[in-house]
Amino acid sequence: MEIPVLKDRDFIFFQKLIFELAGISMGSSKKPLIGNRLATRLRYFELESYEDYCKILSKNENEEERQIFIDLLTTNETSFFREPIHFEFMKSHILNTESLANPFRVWSAACSSGEEPYSIAMLLEDKIKRGKWEVVASDISTRVLEKSQNGLYPIDKSEKIPTDYLKKFCLKGVNANSGYFKISDAIRNEIRFLSVNLNQPFPNLGKFNIIFLRNVMIYFDKETRVKLIRQISSALEKDAYLFIGHSETLLEITDQLVMIRPTIYRKK
Repeated sequence: MEIPVLKDRDFIFFQKLIFELAGISMGSSKKPLIGNRLATRLRYFELESYEDYCKILSKNENEEERQIFIDLLTTNETSFFREPIHFEFMKSHILNTESLANPFRVWSAACSSGEEPYSIAMLLEDKIKRGKWEVVASDISTRVLEKSQNGLYPIDKSEKIPTDYLKKFCLKGVNANSGYFKISDAIRNEIRFLSVNLNQPFPNLGKFNIIFLRNVMIYFDKETRVKLIRQISSALEKDAYLFIGHSETLLEITDQLVMIRPTIYRKK
């Protein structure tokens, strides 16, 4: 089946819908990406045009297809112990005190395929006794959440995991899983995975001592970022920390959080 040309009016429809559903702003440069990723749904439904797919998405009751639409257009790039400065800061400035909250709670607010929350959990398990920490991992994409919960990764993904953590918290795959490794049950079972749309009111998750919100705001316009950070601030305990990506800033976004160093903020 030959994939049709993505017309401007259909591209504009997809732009508006992904912003409405997920708060994600996609400029005109993303037109080829949108066309390529949604082409799979044209083939699936045997459609002759993107306009026909627009009609399917226009039906408000078609929640399942709208979720697939979100999954296809959200980018999920991550790795274990990505941005080492954050994990080093946790280890040397936060987890080295005897007056830690019990339980100590961390939210990986856009966990993608799970490398981030598993990295957090390994560090917490190493530094805090089990049962005295909690990790919540969320993403808007149900597709990557399923992968996260499974905790199975190609062996080359293990390169940035400290050797002692690899031995303590990971299992080498055998037979059908040869060439892969799996996160141990001791870690996997302690993480709560949830589908959360950061562009909507948060579910009742409680308060956190650290929130990882890395490389999320780059997809949002300023108004959406302001609303998001207002909600994030409300989910932080007093003196709790927010970690963001190196290409992001809270300048002119909020006065509720103070920058400790680039990408690391603390609630007043």
